[in-house]
Amino acid sequence: MAGIEGIDVQTPKEALSRINQIHSKDEVGLILLSDDMGKEIRLDLAKIRSVKPIPLIFELTSPGSKKEKVDYRALLKQILGV
Repeated sequence: MAGIEGIDVQTPKEALSRINQIHSKDEVGLILLSDDMGKEIRLDLAKIRSVKPIPLIFELTSPGSKKEKVDYRALLKQILGV
C-alpha cells in the first residue's frame, strides 16, 4: 500500500512490543497484523484498545488460516474483571 510503513516481526511477543512502541504516535491511525500473531496476544490488544481506541488495531486473516470466531463479550468481561 502506498504511504504505509511496514514492520516485520517474527513472534507475537515481538508484535506486542512494536505495537506498544508505535501506539502512542499521533501520526499512526491504523495497525494491521495477521490473526496468527494476534491470537496469542488478543487479551493484551484488547487492553490497549480499551485505553486508546486510535490507532485502530485490526487483525487480518492469514493466508491459509481458518476464520475464527472471537467472543468479544467474553474478552470485554476479562478486561473489566467481571
